[in-house]
Amino acid sequence: MPRGRYALSDPHDHTLLAHEHFQCAPGPSGWRYVSRLTTPTGDHHGSVDLTLDALGRPLRLELHASDWQVRGAALDGVTWVRTDPTGAHATEGNVPAHAFTGTSPAFLVATTRLLRLTPSTTATRVRLVAFTDPVLAPRTVDQSWALLGREAHATDNGPLTVDEYQVTALDTGEQHSVHIAGDVVLAAPGIELEDLESPPSTFD
Repeated sequence: MPRGRYALSDPHDHTLLAHEHFQCAPGPSGWRYVSRLTTPTGDHHGSVDLTLDALGRPLRLELHASDWQVRGAALDGVTWVRTDPTGAHATEGNVPAHAFTGTSPAFLVATTRLLRLTPSTTATRVRLVAFTDPVLAPRTVDQSWALLGREAHATDNGPLTVDEYQVTALDTGEQHSVHIAGDVVLAAPGIELEDLESPPSTFD
């Protein structure tokens, strides 16, 4: 069960925004990721709880940020309920999309589990609902993902396979790289793996 800490920063000016303390593991249903976020000064900043089924679809999502809350799942596309900080108002949304995304590294792993790409220059298109900070506002985004390469690196715990993905935002054409080993993000824009207590999990 990987357990560790990511540093989340602004991908443009590299300002540190939060630390995400996480643990994750494959399970009977598929894969689960839980984390708590803290500000750079150590105050509570939010949380992520994501469970995928065996096909990589979101069985259950619960996000907390700035007292806002989102609960969602794959249902007729993806469906979610967003609750305001007072708890007095809740709005439901539904979009014919494949899955969710957001600032947490969990969503990058989740997208790779959904797409299950093989090394190729051919890109696969995916539609996602992104919940944007600081109020978890939903926004539908279209991306294309390609698995550019897969390399094995020698470690004290045996070979570590690292996948390099190219992600393209289809509305702007902006591209970036994401490096993932198992269920841990090693590098991505605005994401730095600061600490990892045990090796990444491997998927069948």
